[in-house]
Amino acid sequence: MLQHLFKLIWNKKGTHSLLIIEIFASFLVLFGVLSLIVFNARNYLQPIGFEYAQVWNIDLASNQDTVDVSRKLANVMQRIRSYKEVETATRMSSNTPFSANQVSGSMTYNKVTVGADFYYTDPDFNKTLDLPLLKGRWYREGDRVAKFIPIVINKKLEDKLFLNETSLNKVIKIDDKSSYKVVGVIDKFKAKGEFMSDNPGLFEMLAKDDTWNSNVLIKTKGGTDANFEAKLVKDIAMMLPGWGIEVSYLKESRLNRHNLTLVPVIIFLIISAFLLTNVALGLFGILNLNISRRKNEIGLRRAMGATEGKVAIQFLGEIWVIATFSLIIGLLFAVQFPLMNVFDLDSEIYITSIFASIAVIYIIVTLCAWLPSKQASRIHPAVALHEE
Repeated sequence: MLQHLFKLIWNKKGTHSLLIIEIFASFLVLFGVLSLIVFNARNYLQPIGFEYAQVWNIDLASNQDTVDVSRKLANVMQRIRSYKEVETATRMSSNTPFSANQVSGSMTYNKVTVGADFYYTDPDFNKTLDLPLLKGRWYREGDRVAKFIPIVINKKLEDKLFLNETSLNKVIKIDDKSSYKVVGVIDKFKAKGEFMSDNPGLFEMLAKDDTWNSNVLIKTKGGTDANFEAKLVKDIAMMLPGWGIEVSYLKESRLNRHNLTLVPVIIFLIISAFLLTNVALGLFGILNLNISRRKNEIGLRRAMGATEGKVAIQFLGEIWVIATFSLIIGLLFAVQFPLMNVFDLDSEIYITSIFASIAVIYIIVTLCAWLPSKQASRIHPAVALHEE
């Protein structure tokens, strides 16, 4: 049976070549879209690692003010912490959660070098975002006089940099310059949102006279509204005349990041759906045309004792073989992604997408071929031979 199907398809290779190309292209597009969906879905199922619902971000821009900036920022922080609506507040670098900013660098330990996202914060950062510690502690003011600069890292960085060793109290080199000591380890910190990967991250305490990192995160109490925001901005503006002041809510910033992630996925889904629809219509049309041209062949097979089921299976088998040819060609390209570790993604993402794409292609071609196959199987041999 299978050998007969191969002969039938080979004899009409010119007719089926365009269909094979269409299914091949559909598989590649579907593989790309499903890889993107699997990647985002797997990331979304992992916890984000911190609390953001009641946290506000105050972006302070000095606008070329260089006079006693560190003292002014210290006064502002003292004033912010004095409000009864504020539970806690912290200063940090511009790469706040859900922002588009990024600060990165590399570190070395025992000849292993890893790149990571750097976050410069004060000792109240973990309290503001409710960051649970897996090991050790968060850095504190007393660590400023220590021999090595204290840092906290996330679990992802610990696994990549220290492999099977514990990271606590280990000294590492950052950018082959200063030496830093790990005092604590947190679990996850997905600063760009749930759809993003948990990248290696490092938290370093701000210098006492730091004037560059002027973002402030404040954790407000429940029920705090826009009236407090207006009062807060007004008070800060009086303390920092000429400075730029912008307040945003992490909850809203998170939704913006989600939209930036979902829009490309939706666009690719629409393109994929359009292409698959064209392939489905092509399959349906070709099979209907084949039935009209092969009525004599179908009638002869029925006259020789072929049942309706065998005739239907023949037409389904032909389209399955064509789909298999297309998928084999597509697999030659798709398997390169996990083998070459393209985009530094886990092989499981690509493998899952490959199997899912194969399943979708077979489902589509089967559905499109089912009705024409049933129509072919119901052709009466007497009618077909009489027409011939």
